[in-house]
Amino acid sequence: ASSAPRRSRYIHAASAHFRHLPTQSMFNPFFLFSRSVKFVDCGRRDHVRLRSSDPEDFRIEGDGLLYAARSLRASSARRTTVVIHAQDVETRERWHTQVQLTSPAQLRQQVSFGPFDFDRSLKRRRRDWVIPSINVPENSRGPFPSELVRIRSDHDKTRSLRYSVTGPGADQAPTGIFVINAISGELSVMKPLDREQIPSFHLRAHAVDLNGNQVENPIDISINVIDMNDNRPEFVHQIWNGTVPEGSKPGTLVMTVTAIDRDDPRTANGMLRYKILAQTPESPTSNMFTINNQTGGIITVAAGLDREKVPQYTLIIQATDMEGNAMYGLSNTATAIIRVTDVNDNPPEFTTDTFYGEVPENRVSIIVANLSVTDKDQPNTPAWNAVYKIIGGDPTGRFAVPTDPASNKGLVTVIKPIDYEISRSYVLTVVAENDAPLATTMHLPRQSTATVSIKVIDVNESPYFEPNPKLMRLEEGMPAESMLTVFTAQDPDRFMQQTIRYSKLSDPAGWLRVDPANGQISTIAMLDRESPYVQNNLYNATFLASDSGIPPASGTGTLQILLMDINDNAPHVFPHEAEVCERPEPNAINITAVDRDIHPNAGPFAFELGSRPLDVRRNWTLTRLTGEYAQLSLKIGYLESGIYEVPIIITDSGNLPMSNTSYLRVKVCQCDHNGDCVDMERIVAAGLGTGAIIAILLCIIILLILVLLFVVWMKRRDKERQAKQLLIDPEDDVRDNILKYDEEGGGEEDQDYDLSQLQQPDTVEPDTIKPVGIRRLDERPIHPEPQYPVRSVAPHPGDIGDFINEGLKAADNDPTAPPYDSLLVFDYEGSGSTAGSLSSLNSSSSGGDQDYDYLNEWGPRFRKLADMYGGSDD
Repeated sequence: ASSAPRRSRYIHAASAHFRHLPTQSMFNPFFLFSRSVKFVDCGRRDHVRLRSSDPEDFRIEGDGLLYAARSLRASSARRTTVVIHAQDVETRERWHTQVQLTSPAQLRQQVSFGPFDFDRSLKRRRRDWVIPSINVPENSRGPFPSELVRIRSDHDKTRSLRYSVTGPGADQAPTGIFVINAISGELSVMKPLDREQIPSFHLRAHAVDLNGNQVENPIDISINVIDMNDNRPEFVHQIWNGTVPEGSKPGTLVMTVTAIDRDDPRTANGMLRYKILAQTPESPTSNMFTINNQTGGIITVAAGLDREKVPQYTLIIQATDMEGNAMYGLSNTATAIIRVTDVNDNPPEFTTDTFYGEVPENRVSIIVANLSVTDKDQPNTPAWNAVYKIIGGDPTGRFAVPTDPASNKGLVTVIKPIDYEISRSYVLTVVAENDAPLATTMHLPRQSTATVSIKVIDVNESPYFEPNPKLMRLEEGMPAESMLTVFTAQDPDRFMQQTIRYSKLSDPAGWLRVDPANGQISTIAMLDRESPYVQNNLYNATFLASDSGIPPASGTGTLQILLMDINDNAPHVFPHEAEVCERPEPNAINITAVDRDIHPNAGPFAFELGSRPLDVRRNWTLTRLTGEYAQLSLKIGYLESGIYEVPIIITDSGNLPMSNTSYLRVKVCQCDHNGDCVDMERIVAAGLGTGAIIAILLCIIILLILVLLFVVWMKRRDKERQAKQLLIDPEDDVRDNILKYDEEGGGEEDQDYDLSQLQQPDTVEPDTIKPVGIRRLDERPIHPEPQYPVRSVAPHPGDIGDFINEGLKAADNDPTAPPYDSLLVFDYEGSGSTAGSLSSLNSSSSGGDQDYDYLNEWGPRFRKLADMYGGSDD
């Protein structure tokens, strides 16, 4: 840097200076210096470059870390000073500082560092203390505690200090591994270390006075655990699986096995070497494979891999650390299973040279023969699956040979019909190959080609018409019994002596007849082009030809007759009905003609009014518009409303023209100003057709029938309702039922009953008595009322039994009582009643002196009473 005051002021203003930690380290070939030179760059780091004054021995990185560039020999009586320079590449400003390095013998000496300018002498600015990295072998057997290093500060000359360490292994987990003597500063390890668990420890040492004041900045202590060979190699998998194609060349990679050693891979303890201990089977040689001792890659070293002979090999692989040193290294084994995969090195071979088969003619999708082959390759693989091809004997492509996937056989199949009359036998040449191409060193042997001899069997074939369909042109109107043509069939069986018979299969209009022997076709009715069975002037008839073979065969042929039109249909007017106003204005009727014939036997047409009746031409006028249309209108000023039949003569344009008189039904009516009919009553009455009248009558009759059926149904329902009331089962009659109550008390003295109703049954309200003339249908006949006893108003409760006995006696003597009055059964109401039990009451008369058989004639409701009173003692 320049010594000018301006430049110095700039440096001071920018605060560009070095801050450093005093750096001490050991000089040995195995460790680098790891102290950092701090540079406060004020945001100009990208423009500042650092360099060492002794680049051959020391180098400094951009982040300020100082390294030994080569192995240095430490000296106990010599200090090394390294000057670090910094320069701004833009402003060319420069700074420097000094780093003093001491040997282990001078480790406890104090080292001073300080920033320097180019024109200023060395001056100590601050004092610090340092500890180099410590190496401790793992798995040490002691004795413990074992001293590692002694920490001293140069302040201990003037005052008493206390030392301590912090960090993992000291006061942090795992605790208790390192301990420091607070007075002497002796750092010791308390137990064996395991590099595979913790490879290094980073502690921080502290120095304080007796008052706890810090006298030195904390210093980092790095403890490296030196690896020992205490772990065996472990394979990732105990069983390795690999494949190699058969016939592979030497040097083919099969697979790679991998083992892991937890020891330090940078040392010999973690450097593994692989080798093959054993091979099973040892065929064709005992060294079919080798292994890369560093990568674990298994490769082939010998030829002769043949899956058909040895499908699988088993190798025992060993991994040894210490770079494979069998004496000092640790080892482990694994199994490698190598499967030899199949390649197509065996072509398919037919089991015989010639195969035979037969097939009926005209049959398709039929299997003629099964071709079998043998293949030594692995089944159900592309190298085993057979593919069959016909290479000769089938120029028209009538056969195919697909493969049966289950059996690998070739199925000779007919895909096109075969004609016995053309070829009676076929000799095919078939070759068999595989899905996968054959190995390049292999060629198809003779056994991969076979001959297939196929015999064709003659069958009775159906006769066929030629041509089919057969088209002929005829004029319509040909009379019956006219000979049309001869429609014969051919028999394809040239080697069979057969006769053919003909018959009619389809003749929609029934116009034709065929001779069974010679196929001659004639008419039995006149041909009409206008028939509904003729479509587009074409009439189709189908005939059947049957031979005399066993079994017989038949074929069909279609005869198409194109009928040409003749003028055999007269035209008629269209439409048949029209409406017109009484006045000639403002409307008229446009008419046309319809002719079933076609051009030139149809239009143009000539229209003319008929001469009869005489008033037609007086009332109407007909104007020809075109060859297809004409207009009819009133000729007079007024025509009375009504329906008029107007005769119109229409003539077509045929070679022999045909005329026809058609009647146009015209409805004349009163019209409004728009020309619409308003005199609807007369028009509707006059124009009501017979069909409409019949429809109206049918609707009226149906309506009357429905009303009648409804009335009959209502009456029948009333009768059924009345009869149902008479036919109610006695057990369902509420008058005669025994009423059962769930609640049972002790007796009348425990109940608040109104006994006055039993004492005076005749004291019923007068308004509850039915008036005279109102009776139920099943009510008993009117007879003189029997004299039933009447009780006093307030009798003693014990008189109820006497009252009931007297009423029962009167009922027994009443011939009209059953079934309107009968013995009533009451439920037992408990003990303590002043009245006796009703179950002890019996009729005073046995009834033997009365005949109750007449009750059977009263219907099912009285049969039970007849059985009770009129039956035998049983």
